Amino acid sequence: MRQIGLIGLALAMAALPSGPAMAQVPPGAAVPLDGTLLDVQAEGRVRREPDLALVTAGVVAQAPSAAAAMRAQAQGVSRVLAALDKAGIAARDVQTTRVSLQPQYRYAQNEPPAITGYQAANSVSVRFRDIARAGAVLDALVAAGANQIEGPSLTFADPDQALDDARREAMARARARAELYAKAAGLRVDRIVAISEGGALAGPPQPMVYALARKAEADTPIRPGESEVSATLSVRFLLK
Repeated sequence: MRQIGLIGLALAMAALPSGPAMAQVPPGAAVPLDGTLLDVQAEGRVRREPDLALVTAGVVAQAPSAAAAMRAQAQGVSRVLAALDKAGIAARDVQTTRVSLQPQYRYAQNEPPAITGYQAANSVSVRFRDIARAGAVLDALVAAGANQIEGPSLTFADPDQALDDARREAMARARARAELYAKAAGLRVDRIVAISEGGALAGPPQPMVYALARKAEADTPIRPGESEVSATLSVRFLLK
């Protein structure tokens, strides 16, 4: 009886696909017995012009006392917010991101640090939906009292739209590669067995510190250029 069981097991194993395709089947997965499995990984890339600029603007103030430093930064930020309102930036696109107060020290040899004053800072993040106007607005912020600006980081208001185009490109590449392998092996693509995705929006250009004088001679130019969006798909095909 034991011998019959071993013979049946050997026949069942002989009916399974052999080689690399079999090795790629995860434990517990259904194994098709009437074809060859092919796993393809493909990447789709598209380039789009960013339509959203992210900038952080702030006011840093120093004063002998903590209260005076906080009062000075509050007055400066109020002027910055008023400049944003005047420029037509919507309230939903302006958000306070940081408020800080730190003592300033004087260091001397063989003496404990002595507080000489205080530094207060307040920063807001701003989303510019019209990149062409971003430079002029930044200059207006500096004129209003902003003395610390970082950015811009250029990105997309609707990243999913660009990512969907990259996904379609990735699927087309995977299908084309499967057709190539199938033809080379004397087979045809029968159907897709499984699809898994791994991909992300490519990072925006690195933010740069934006330092301006109190009065700019001309609007600060900002060119959006293009950013790349990519998506990666792993597709399992059944070849016959």
